Amino acid sequence: MKKVYRAVTKDVAEDQLLNLEEKWGSKYPVVIESWQRNWEQLSQYFEYTEPIRKIIYTTNAVEGFHRQIRKVTKTKGAFTNDMSLLKLVYLATRNIEKKWTAPLHNWSLTIQQFYIKFGDRIPLAINANSTGASPSGIETSDRV
Repeated sequence: MKKVYRAVTKDVAEDQLLNLEEKWGSKYPVVIESWQRNWEQLSQYFEYTEPIRKIIYTTNAVEGFHRQIRKVTKTKGAFTNDMSLLKLVYLATRNIEKKWTAPLHNWSLTIQQFYIKFGDRIPLAINANSTGASPSGIETSDRV
């Protein structure tokens, strides 16, 4: 799968998908058929530049968030009521959010690519003296 989603172009990805089918199609026919049936939607990803695609396939922010919530809730056993569960999830979320300030690798290049593609939808606060940016706040430097 990695060769499919890390392909340089959509055409190369299609070739890699065919290679994947040859190698794994008999063992995982449902998966391969699903990818082929939904290829038009899945391949929309290749309309973006490599820095944006890398953010998409490496970040998995929602999955990471869910994993951290499960880690907290599964060790607690039963909850006395829904409110006790909600309080635990709320407090866990507050702790998880503290880790969201770390800048992503090559974020400055990536945010520039986002701005080129979605300029009308992104408030840009990057300037020439910026030390970098993070996903939680575009600018990480107070310099002007």
